[in-house]
This record gives sequence, structure tokens and C-alpha cells, in this order.
Amino acid sequence: MARNYRTTLFDEDVRHLQEIHGSRASYAKLDAGADGSPDLLTAKEIGFMGERDSFYMASVNAEGWPYMQHRGGPAGFLRHIEGNRIGFADYRGNKQYISTANLAHNDRVSLFLMDYPNRERLKLIGHAHSVERAADPELVASLMPEGYRAVPERAFLIDIIGWEWNCSQHITPRFTEAEISAAIKPMAAELNQLRAELAALRAEKDKT
Repeated sequence: MARNYRTTLFDEDVRHLQEIHGSRASYAKLDAGADGSPDLLTAKEIGFMGERDSFYMASVNAEGWPYMQHRGGPAGFLRHIEGNRIGFADYRGNKQYISTANLAHNDRVSLFLMDYPNRERLKLIGHAHSVERAADPELVASLMPEGYRAVPERAFLIDIIGWEWNCSQHITPRFTEAEISAAIKPMAAELNQLRAELAALRAEKDKT
């Protein structure tokens, strides 16, 4: 259950607004017995992460400004390592290093994972740190997707303390090129077969 996610983020101000708007009692009931222990990742969360080819990660800089960054790669590039630890290889990009620098001041991160076709979303919070490739090349290499041509610079390791699934309301289904291609492949095959049959019939008719 996502108890630690809620109890971590539901501070006094949040609970006050929930009281005003009538949702506090139901959340308090859900979180009864919370003891501050991390929300343990289950096969559902791990499987969902393994199917994603992108996610968003938020961090905070030394002056308190939030920063949201898109991360992408082959499906499964965000890896479950062990227990509640996940990680991914950080590829060479525009060399801004904002997320990496932010973690030096505040190791808290929030991840947002979307599955648009199935209208599902998973939120994760945790403590993150980076490991440079020069410091541990084997670790960074182990997080690289096989055959992917990006150049890794470091690894990000995240110890998850909480997660929560959101409802599907207001999620508009969207599909990748690969998903659309897979969906229309049977129809394309049938169309090609019909075209071949039609061509054969026309050829037979021309003989008569």
C-alpha cells in the first residue's frame, strides 16, 4: 500500500486543506497504522517500470526551484536493481547537468511514469545519488540497454520510499509509432492478401 507516499507528502498544510474540502477522513482511514516504513515495490510496480520507454524526474536546486526532466531510452532502461532500489544510466546529452547538480544539495526526487494507451500512471518518490562512470564503470555498464548507442556518463541510483498509482481520469490515450504499427499489422497483412487475390482474379479474367 502507498501509505508512506501519502504520509510523506501530506504535511500539515495539505491535511488542513483536506479537512476543509472533506477528504481528510477517508485518507486518514487508508493510512491508519503507517509507521514511516518505505512502501515496498511489488511485482506490479517493477513490471510497470520495465515496460516504460520514458519517464519524468523532478529534483530541486539549492535555491528551492523545482526542475523536471524527461528521461527516455529503450523500454526497460529504468531498472529494478534490488529491494527498493532502482536505477538507470545517464546518457551524454546537452551537458547542462542540472539534475546531477541538484542531487548534491538535495537527494530527494519524484518520478512520474505514464502508460498512455492503458491510461495508467505511477508516481514514485525517493532518495537519489549519481555514480560517475570513472568511479564504477561496471555499474554504469550494467544499466546500459543492450545494443543502445547512447554514451553513458554516470548512473543514477534511487532508493524508493513511497509510490502511488493514480486514477485514469483525464488521461488521454496516446500511442507510439511501434504500438500503432503492431495494431495495424494484421489489417495490413489481410489487405495485401486481398490485393493479391484481386490481382489473380483480374489476371484470370484477362485470359478469357
